[in-house]
Amino acid sequence: MEKNRNYFIAIALSVLIVLAWQFLYMNPRMEAQQRAEEARQALQGDASQTSSPESPGAQSTGGGNLPGGPASGQAAVVTRDQALAKSQRVQIETPALVGSINLTGARLDDLKLREYHETVDDSSPIITLFSPADTTDGYFTELGYIQNESIGATPGATTQWTLASGDKLTQQKPVTLSFTNDKGVTFTRTISVDDHYMLTITDKVDNQAAAPVTLTPYGRVSRNHKPQTPSVWVIHEGFIGVMGQDGKLSEHAYSNIEDEQYTHEKATSGWFGITDKYWAASIVPPQNVPYVARFSHFTGGQSSYQADYKGDDLTIQPGQSTELKNLVFAGAKEVPLISKYETDLSIPQFNRLIDWGWFYFITKPMFQLMDFFFRHVGNFGVAILLTTVVVKALFFPLASKQYASMANMKRVQPKMEELKAKHGDDRMAMQQAMMQLYKEEKINPIAGCWPVLLQIPVFFALYKVIYVTIEMRHAPFFGWIQDLSAPDPTSLFNLFGLLPYDVPHFLMIGVWPIVMGITMFVQMRMNPTPPDPTQAMIFTWMPLVFTFMLASFPAGLVIYWAWNNTLSVLQQGFIMKRHGAKIELFDNLKSLFRRKPAATK
Repeated sequence: MEKNRNYFIAIALSVLIVLAWQFLYMNPRMEAQQRAEEARQALQGDASQTSSPESPGAQSTGGGNLPGGPASGQAAVVTRDQALAKSQRVQIETPALVGSINLTGARLDDLKLREYHETVDDSSPIITLFSPADTTDGYFTELGYIQNESIGATPGATTQWTLASGDKLTQQKPVTLSFTNDKGVTFTRTISVDDHYMLTITDKVDNQAAAPVTLTPYGRVSRNHKPQTPSVWVIHEGFIGVMGQDGKLSEHAYSNIEDEQYTHEKATSGWFGITDKYWAASIVPPQNVPYVARFSHFTGGQSSYQADYKGDDLTIQPGQSTELKNLVFAGAKEVPLISKYETDLSIPQFNRLIDWGWFYFITKPMFQLMDFFFRHVGNFGVAILLTTVVVKALFFPLASKQYASMANMKRVQPKMEELKAKHGDDRMAMQQAMMQLYKEEKINPIAGCWPVLLQIPVFFALYKVIYVTIEMRHAPFFGWIQDLSAPDPTSLFNLFGLLPYDVPHFLMIGVWPIVMGITMFVQMRMNPTPPDPTQAMIFTWMPLVFTFMLASFPAGLVIYWAWNNTLSVLQQGFIMKRHGAKIELFDNLKSLFRRKPAATK
């Protein structure tokens, strides 16, 4: 009776842990996210006159300050539409982008992604990436020159550019802007864009003054807010860059930069910017001009986060001119596109803009295999299933050794019981006798562990692929699964939608998590029940715990796990039958329903 009581206490505690995790962690996090979003929308909806003074940039080496802060002299927080109406603009329209260039500062501060919607409903609004600085969601890219009074005004945040040619920026037609200062220095900026998300900004500086001029170029990506979605440990969101010939990736969370500014050593190649889960904005500075990159946080009025660079001084003699070319990426982190930019534009390690994780040498090939299948079958869910088959086939030799080891261990089990009876509590003698038995029977007791250990990085890599790649976002499977990157939307507790009421989030246990739990249960029942009561209890209830835990995971990962379990059952059954080992599945299932004998008093 005492054992049964402890048994049920352990069960209750296991379920309680899962429910507490949902109540105390997941639900408050989702509610906080919802409140933050409502507050943000309310603030943006008000044409409030909140002060937002410019925050001074930190002193940079070589003289002059980099611009800092979100508003750059614009004091009021206004709605997005009001902000767009305040300045002259040049429209942007390509197959992938729609928006405008602000002629004040020549800023890219109005950009939407035409191919991506906020929800799976194609009638929902498209994704807004950039917004003007004086909005709550201010996010922009700006290129210019640090002010130097000795050579007159230089293009910066408040410079009013003139449209010299072109009436709209398209993939076929660039636009040209111009600005001439009072000392006779003319700046001509040509902006072009491809059919996706890469813009090329070419500045020609023509010195018609009587004396040499010295210019210090800069570029910055600035945003007023952090992502509303809570950060997840498995993916990096924040500052990112590869700056220098060493190709080393630099990643810094927003919280880290809030505590301390980061400045990279002088480089002559690379890129930097700010990345979200699916979107990013980055600058590729001129690769022939040394520069120093910096990640900063500014306070005062609206808080802002800024990734910027300052180039070395350039001296232009009278009657001479020079050109500088910056690349600006602003858009979706599509894997083939990012790789193409890295190759075609010679941007070092640009593929690291996508967070492939520690096992990137596994994660990226895993995606490429999955993408290969997708291009042939047209469904990422099916591509996941086919990728799993390939992975299982690659690991089949290891799995065969694992199950062969298990079969051999089971075969010598009677001899091991004899050794236990012979040596009793003499652990040293028992250990020596077991090692001798393994040697005589040619058994490696740890052979079964290696396949499991080697598959852990593969599983984690697949998890990363499903979680971080934009190709999984809003990708449908079949039936009710319309987004492989989101949890299964059904729930057992309203009979999968048959009963007309909403289910609390912690009870959203959908069809696929249940299928995963069942397949995990069957897989575990393929092996003998552990003799230790505690291990047996864990063995029995682990599938239920995992069902609750994985219910909030992306559906694509749960589908993979269920399918992988099914293949493992078939694979294990085949191998064990080939080695003449008994398959314990049916006996274990029967024992669940067999009445236990009454305990003798």
